[in-house]
Amino acid sequence: MTLFTKEELVEKLKVIRNRGWIANARTGNDGGIGNTLEDLLDIEENNLPIPNAAEWELKTQRINTSSLTTLFHSEPSPRAAKLVPQVLLPLYGWPHKNAGGKYPADERSFRQTIHALARSDRGFGVIVNREERKVEISFDAKCVASHHADWLASVDQRVDLNELEPQPYWGFDDLAHKAGTKLLNCFYIKTAVKKIDKIEHFHYQQIFVLQKFDAGRFIDAIENGLILVDFDARTGHNHGTKFRMKQDTLSRLYESVTQV
Repeated sequence: MTLFTKEELVEKLKVIRNRGWIANARTGNDGGIGNTLEDLLDIEENNLPIPNAAEWELKTQRINTSSLTTLFHSEPSPRAAKLVPQVLLPLYGWPHKNAGGKYPADERSFRQTIHALARSDRGFGVIVNREERKVEISFDAKCVASHHADWLASVDQRVDLNELEPQPYWGFDDLAHKAGTKLLNCFYIKTAVKKIDKIEHFHYQQIFVLQKFDAGRFIDAIENGLILVDFDARTGHNHGTKFRMKQDTLSRLYESVTQV
């Protein structure tokens, strides 16, 4: 592996930016933008080769899209209870859309992307509990939409319609450690996308250097609905619980933001 200083890596990113449109090196891969950039930098997946420096993350995002940026994966506490596969999925899940076809007839799904500003149509939401220094997942049956009445009745039969027990949560300190380790410093590249001869091409247009991650700003962003919690589990597989952020808001988590 070739090692670069931060400054050398910035220069390599400038060269890539100046090349203009570059074909997707990972056709059919949703992560094509980041993977193609890693190929151009000749690095392993998100393993920036900067010696003797704090941790760095490489983040790419499409320009002019409403898609969310995945920050990291983290399962809720208490971890030993395995709350997603053993509580949320069996007690609050619903029939998977491919049950009886691609998957067994009893396959269930628990997919929710939720935030702190409003409940989902199934009554789930995020609560920032500053008194106990926790980010909690909450259920309120009164907020379930009428078109989910049959599902709500099934929840009542399986468990009850009270608040989740135990209630999934992440401690502020645990989140600060996880996010601070994963996002301490970040190269954030905004990328234009278009198809040329039916092949997706990328132009890595805007390069930002984000430094000094701020844990307090991270919690504020959750409370303000800028960071969402994304559950993606089915009976056969838990794809992991993700913290995801709205586009063009990542820089709000850092004390220092520099555009190259």
